[in-house]
Amino acid sequence: MEKFLEKISGRVWVIVDSNGKPIDDIDTDMIYHNRHLAVTDISEMGQYAFGNLDGWRDFPQKAENGDILIVGKNFGAGSSRQHAVDCFITLGIIAIVGESFGAIYYRNAVNAGLPIFVAPGIASADIESGNKIAIYSKTGKITNLTTGLELPSAAPMSRVQKQIIEAGGLLQLAKTDF
Repeated sequence: MEKFLEKISGRVWVIVDSNGKPIDDIDTDMIYHNRHLAVTDISEMGQYAFGNLDGWRDFPQKAENGDILIVGKNFGAGSSRQHAVDCFITLGIIAIVGESFGAIYYRNAVNAGLPIFVAPGIASADIESGNKIAIYSKTGKITNLTTGLELPSAAPMSRVQKQIIEAGGLLQLAKTDF
């Protein structure tokens, strides 16, 4: 897992509106609608990802294992529903890079072992869905592998965040010796 965390690379989905503008303030209800909260099997949650976000309802059919999300400001605002993180894990999303995140969403992602990065300027950078990027967790450097351009950097992954992700989540880390 440590080698994976040094350089995370994959195909990106840039979450934009029909005019190509970053969508800010995507709340947890847009990510995972409350009508599906009775679903408790994490393996079934992915099919509902972005089910309440105009233009993105077919995302679960398009997403592939190893994909990365690029999101705007305040992604995951709203309630503390864990489903809004778990649905992406189920789809095989390996990281989320955003302008900023709702505090509870950010913490839920880290605790679940999903790499999440804050990179101001990333949502309006020179990147398109389908491009491949590399994220270097130690430095925060992000490179568009498709175009060769360097993108706005993210904050480097903290030591604690790295430990949680390497363990497979906070609950798994609690089971290990330091």
